[in-house]
Amino acid sequence: MKKIRVGIIGQGRSGRNIHGLGFNDPAMREMYQIVGVTDQIPERCQETCSEHPGCKAYTDYHEMLKDRSIDLIVNSTFNEQHVPVSIECMKAGFDVVCEKPAAYTVAAMDKLIACRKKTGRFVSIFQEARLHPGVQKIFEVVRSGKLGRILQINLKNNGFGRRWDWQTLQCHEGGSLSNNGSHQLDQALALLDFAMPERIVSVMDNINSFGDADDYVKILLLSKNKPVVDLEVSSCAGYPVDPFQIYAEFGSLTGSTQELKWKYFKTNEAPLQKLILTPLPGRHYCSEKLPWYEESWTNTIAIDAPWLARRYYEQLYQTLTKGVPFFCTLEQVRVQIAVIEECHKQNPLPKLKGIKAK
Repeated sequence: MKKIRVGIIGQGRSGRNIHGLGFNDPAMREMYQIVGVTDQIPERCQETCSEHPGCKAYTDYHEMLKDRSIDLIVNSTFNEQHVPVSIECMKAGFDVVCEKPAAYTVAAMDKLIACRKKTGRFVSIFQEARLHPGVQKIFEVVRSGKLGRILQINLKNNGFGRRWDWQTLQCHEGGSLSNNGSHQLDQALALLDFAMPERIVSVMDNINSFGDADDYVKILLLSKNKPVVDLEVSSCAGYPVDPFQIYAEFGSLTGSTQELKWKYFKTNEAPLQKLILTPLPGRHYCSEKLPWYEESWTNTIAIDAPWLARRYYEQLYQTLTKGVPFFCTLEQVRVQIAVIEECHKQNPLPKLKGIKAK
């Protein structure tokens, strides 16, 4: 089995705790070998290098790019570096996995796509949450047709918490929509077949983070003959509700990635009714007993961020070694970035003075 040699730029929460730990799995070691890591804090690299024989630590990723034995670069840098560093890696001859958010603007995303076409390298965005079994089950239920025509899709990434790290800063292209909501937005757009919404209505605010980027987001995605998408990302929801709710013609779905339930009726088993134009007898309200079917799904395996990373890299291995089409394309992600950019245009937030990305 061919081993893909990997270099990881960044050894923070993502580069180390998600990608790095994902590669630690024995099955992953059969497919991938980490041969280089780099971080602006040198001691962060030692832990990963100690776990992977032959792995070399670099203080500057430019030095790592001189290693021509590397096949794949994982770009886990600051958000604003995702596009320029990925382009630099592709031009240097490497395939790339780039952390989300892929970009802050469509123009930046188009540069990434153009570089992919020019260099012929493979680049993918780390939208691993789409592979969660709970999300896949939602896709399955919706596409089964049991619920009928889907009218509204509610997706929420809510909780209560304060943040004070670099991802709360606009100069680092941070904010809850890009950092967290990009997963829910990706899932919503998958249910819309990645068609660009005809109309976007959004509200964004900075409530309790210590930076100047958004930590409250409300978005409506509206298109003719498409479900309404109601997406919410909030750090001020002390009583969060089910993150997934779907309203449909024959029933509904609700739940989380751990537990889902849905119910529906079959039209051929429903009581026969017809429109009545006169007052109902006895001043009654319309009432009937529908023959409901109820189903549920419960996650039975332990799923964490490294688990999802492994599922992502399993699929990526098939793409890089056998040419199997990858599940997430740059063109799909481009729609997501277009929505994010429009939301920022509708909600310009004041910037903190005197703070710049280094």
